[in-house]
Amino acid sequence: MTDSSRHVPCVGGIVYNPDGRLLLVRRANEPGRGSWSIPGGRVEPGEDEQTAVVRELREETGLDVRPGELVGVVRRGPYRIAEYRCVLDPADRASPTPVPGDDADDVRFVDLAGYAELPVVDGLTEALRDWDCLPRR
Repeated sequence: MTDSSRHVPCVGGIVYNPDGRLLLVRRANEPGRGSWSIPGGRVEPGEDEQTAVVRELREETGLDVRPGELVGVVRRGPYRIAEYRCVLDPADRASPTPVPGDDADDVRFVDLAGYAELPVVDGLTEALRDWDCLPRR
């Protein structure tokens, strides 16, 4: 059995607004219900990770993104989450307005001080710090 067959493939998108604030969602469902996290979710059958990132961010935040480099992979229980650095689509770049949907009950861009005030999912701060992906201001 390969490593990928033992884990549910998931993706997340690390997105900043023009001011360097990081996009976070408050999870409406388990795992992590009520905690803040990077938007993302499961990779659907037949879908590649980049396509899944675009779809999941649109579903959870209403924003269109373009996936870039893979910044890291985390494992949470049965989930293998590939986190991609993403940029906002040009139509959303100047004045991005996220809207919660799907698995999120709130969504916002946060600065470093705002991030420190939020209850985030276990391990998120350490992973973002290791990847140099915390809010930029």
